[in-house]
Amino acid sequence: MSVWQSLLSAGIIGIVLMKVTPILLAAIGGALTDQAGVLNIGLEGMMLIGAFASVAVGAAFQSWVVGVVAAMASGIVLGLVFAVCSLWLKADFIVVGIGVNILAAGLTMFLLDRIYGTPGITPASVHVVMPPVSLGPLAEVPFIGPAFNDLTPLVWVALVAVPLYSLVLCRTRFGIHVRAVGQDEPAAIAAGINQNRVRFTAILASGALAGIAGAQLSMSSLGSYNANMTSGRGFIAVAALTFGRSRPVPTFIAALVFGLAEAVSDRMNVTGALDSNLALMLPYVITIVALTVAAAMRRRRRGRLGVGVGPA
Repeated sequence: MSVWQSLLSAGIIGIVLMKVTPILLAAIGGALTDQAGVLNIGLEGMMLIGAFASVAVGAAFQSWVVGVVAAMASGIVLGLVFAVCSLWLKADFIVVGIGVNILAAGLTMFLLDRIYGTPGITPASVHVVMPPVSLGPLAEVPFIGPAFNDLTPLVWVALVAVPLYSLVLCRTRFGIHVRAVGQDEPAAIAAGINQNRVRFTAILASGALAGIAGAQLSMSSLGSYNANMTSGRGFIAVAALTFGRSRPVPTFIAALVFGLAEAVSDRMNVTGALDSNLALMLPYVITIVALTVAAAMRRRRRGRLGVGVGPA
């Protein structure tokens, strides 16, 4: 069976969904803040601290549920740092996001060394894995059963998060306030909307989602934490929400493309169909292409609207 034939099998769909989940969860969180006018570059750091906290706390309590809660809480704490620095101390969003990423990378390395005495990975005794969710009799349904059976609970959370994000954004008062602040802040303030409160809530929600995205990375199969194990997935999530214009379905499709690219690169690496270094580059090459296309589309839309066009 060729690489491309194997990619069309039911089993690969489950693998793609596992790869998509951390990117999708972080992208939805980032899309929410982006709708409020804040680009959360700190998703990488929030995912990283969530990955560490889920394993460290989950293993200590021997409970993957506690691990997910710890991941969510740690992401919220970093979100709080991001919000305080950017909203109340008026620091630049991009600079704060970069600082959050550096803080998370340094803090996890420090905690690994202080708690476990290992600089790069948790010991073998520190281990916790999320159990797969069985579909029961539905697992026997041709193609669908093998594709969706035995996925982690957070895969289903990510899939539910897409329509839930759409519902919140378009059908709730909070969602209307988020879009109002992001699209026309002076008008939102004039309407009595507290823009800092709306953005603060969006950033904390973003941190929570990025935290559990990290939990998916560390507890879905490995059950352990490796230093910098996010490997740029937070930035890929930023690319997905940028390409999807922070809208629910386009962001989901963009995350799906990036997850597929990662699954393809893994499969090519295993089968030797492509040099391992080139295979590992594939998701990041697609990220650059997607961001370039998104920027071109944005410029084209602005040109049609006459924004930023005309004599200097």
